[in-house]
Order: sequence, then structure tokens, then C-alpha cells
Amino acid sequence: MRVISGSKKGRKLHAVPGWNTRPTADRVKEAIFNMIGPYFSGGMGLDLFAGSGALGIEGLSRGLDKVIFVDHDRNAVQTIKRNLELCDLAQQAEVFKTDWKRALASIARRKLSFQVIWCDPPYQMNVYREVMAWADQQGTLAEEGVLVCEHKRELPLPEKCGDLIRFKHGEYGITAVSVYIKMGGAQDGTDCRLSGQF
Repeated sequence: MRVISGSKKGRKLHAVPGWNTRPTADRVKEAIFNMIGPYFSGGMGLDLFAGSGALGIEGLSRGLDKVIFVDHDRNAVQTIKRNLELCDLAQQAEVFKTDWKRALASIARRKLSFQVIWCDPPYQMNVYREVMAWADQQGTLAEEGVLVCEHKRELPLPEKCGDLIRFKHGEYGITAVSVYIKMGGAQDGTDCRLSGQF
């Protein structure tokens, strides 16, 4: 793995040891950033289920000011910190070892706003609609901010979720990428309201 473009182009990144983490292939990562950028003029990103941190680090290399990385796996968190140090980006990051629901609740309390949110959970964890509902309702995805969902090609995701509208989609082998943009006043789409206490 490597940083593909930007200020840290060419830096090699470590993968998470073991088989619990599925890294995003470089060709998929490049496709993602061609969909959403490819470069940024500041702003914040959130890398959920961050694994090695490759997506968030690529975002920092391409111009984001700061990225919050979240993963519940100890090896993943250690790898993220190591990769940030290798890229001299530790000062532009926060790294949390916690589950995704606790992380999102904490972020909502802090009233943070993100230009980009990456959602790349293990494929057996079908949590995309919950993350979409959170991004739609909590005000933490900035207007015209993007939510990037990396998922199995066979798994259909909705065209809309409240103010989130899918505007790009690509398929790469068994992997698909669905990109949603937040557009105010688009609430005639799929009902993705959260049920119960989040």
C-alpha cells in the first residue's frame, strides 16, 4: 500500500497484521478520490472502520486539514498511528480505539462537521443505513459534504436517505463504491430514520 497522490505521494503504508482487516486496494482508493476530489481545500474527514488508515491518510495528503480515525481493533489502531508517523501527519489526526456507535455519539456531542466521511466496515457488518441515517440527522456531514460507502457489489444501497443523495457509483470486482452528497431540501427519498436510542 502507498499514498497515491498529494503532499505525501509515494509514502509506503503498513497493512494491519492478521486477517481481520480487509485493506482497500490501491485502484479502488484511486477511484474513490477521483469521484470525490481528487483534492481538497481544507476541511475535516472521518475515517470509520479505518483499518490501516489508508483512506484518511490519502485525504490528508490531498489537502484535508484534519482526519479522525476510528477502529475497535488494537492492531489497527497501532497501525494507523505508525502510518501517520511515517507520513508526518500525526499532528493532523485523532485516533480512537472504540466501536463505531460510541464514536459517532461522541462526535455528535462535539458538534463536529465533516467534508468527507468514509464508511468501510467488514463486509459482514451491514451498518451502512445506520451510518447514513446518522450522517443525515446529526448535522455532522457538511452541506455538500460526501459520504463514501465501500460495500459488496451484491449489497444494494438506497438511492436516497433523507438529505443524502447517491450521485456516484462504481464497481471493482467484488467491491462497489457508493458516494452520497448532502443536499438540503432533498427529504423526499428513502426513510432512513434511526430507530430507538443511537
